[in-house]
Amino acid sequence: MENQPTASICRHLIIHGRVQGVWYRASTQKQAAHLGVSGWVKNRPDGTVEVQVTGRPENVAALIDWCHQGPPGAHVERIEMAIFALTVGEVLPFLQ
Repeated sequence: MENQPTASICRHLIIHGRVQGVWYRASTQKQAAHLGVSGWVKNRPDGTVEVQVTGRPENVAALIDWCHQGPPGAHVERIEMAIFALTVGEVLPFLQ
């Protein structure tokens, strides 16, 4: 039997709580690199953090699980999540 590659998935997150000023973006980028996923993370003016992540389903799920806790000092109240369609193209490293 041939091994079939697992399709990538893409998720968009808005993380609410105490997530700015606690190294949330840099820690997310480090965790994403460890998990081998791509995407980006940025602070929003309303105090939330926005993340878009693409990769193997189990790796994306692992990053989302991590995002529920975040780095030391963060206090995540809730996460809004949307499923994004993938665009065909080059996979880029995780950016902030």
